[in-house]
Amino acid sequence: MHWRWFCPVCLVLLALLISGCLRAEQSEPLHTGAERADAYLPLLGDERVGLVVNQTSRVGDEHLIDFLRDRDVRVRKIFALEHGIRGDVENGGQVESGVDGPSGLPVVSLYGGNYAPSAEQVSDLDWLLFDIQDVGVRFYTYISSLHYLMQACADYDVPLLVLDRPNPNGDYVGGPVLEPEFRSFVGMHPIPLVHGLTVGELAQMINGEGWLKGGAQCELTVIPVAGYEKSMAYSLPVQPSPNLPNDLSIRLYPSLGLFEGTSVSIGRGTGFPFQVIGHPADTAGQFSFTPRPVPGASENPKHNGKQLSGQDLRGEPLSSRFTLEYLVDWQQRTGEGDEEYFSRAGFFDKLAGTDALRRAVLAGQGAEEIRRSWEPDIQAYLERRQPYLLYPQD
Repeated sequence: MHWRWFCPVCLVLLALLISGCLRAEQSEPLHTGAERADAYLPLLGDERVGLVVNQTSRVGDEHLIDFLRDRDVRVRKIFALEHGIRGDVENGGQVESGVDGPSGLPVVSLYGGNYAPSAEQVSDLDWLLFDIQDVGVRFYTYISSLHYLMQACADYDVPLLVLDRPNPNGDYVGGPVLEPEFRSFVGMHPIPLVHGLTVGELAQMINGEGWLKGGAQCELTVIPVAGYEKSMAYSLPVQPSPNLPNDLSIRLYPSLGLFEGTSVSIGRGTGFPFQVIGHPADTAGQFSFTPRPVPGASENPKHNGKQLSGQDLRGEPLSSRFTLEYLVDWQQRTGEGDEEYFSRAGFFDKLAGTDALRRAVLAGQGAEEIRRSWEPDIQAYLERRQPYLLYPQD
């Protein structure tokens, strides 16, 4: 066939098709920081290492603890955060110090009041290694633990190695920026509720913005994810905590997490947490569920044993983003007064990072009006975070 028979438009389309195929063939496969052993094993060498890991800390099917020990890395101890190192402790449950059965290594709890290791606990370490899957939401407490670890590393001159992982909510930024007076363990940094950063990027921002006490600097090394862009959908191979069992719960978590400060249930105590909404007084819902204790996930769920009417969100798309529509709508659906609906008002404000959101809902403002109010802060944050980004945004 002769090229003269092809119209100019066809030639352009053919060129684009060939170009796209070449890009697809040349694109780098995704490898988490933990999977890039050649990039960090030489750093560890014969050094003494402490690990901050949980059930998500894996290289393929192998736990990072075993992966490192099989390669003769001198792992000395494990530091446990919320949910424990095997992911079997419920939200807010007590994480005990002791010994990890499978490895025989000592475990030091860093949850429940003792958020940072002491000088004695890191005195025998040459490196502290952090490898935990985050979900990109400010009130998900692993990033608060990261802050305390960075502070300890700065205070006691221990370098920190972060093995980075993709952010399953990393394709956008949304929600109010935390105000300083609402700083707590469920929100420590002046970042939006959905911040769009990986753990490695946030660690760089904590250092760069001087957010550690006294503007201290942690000696930080980040092993980035290879082949990752922020626009990518990322399905977590291991559930990050007992009440985030699948990709949809993780995408709905930013929107539904705020209900923890209200009288409304988001499905704790069921087989579908963070995928439903319900309340005993609701009459509009066509769906019902009854929360009951779930060992290791929700021992005493809200409205335990009561039948709740509400919404089944399990058909929502995985592209779902943070929205205030549910929060605003359910303030009317419960039929409760202000104090009854925001039953834990102080905690709600800490989750939101501000009391302005609660006050706006109570004043009858709509979701879009409230969203517009924080747009200037979002734009300022996007500019502020730019120097710390490790991955393409589009």
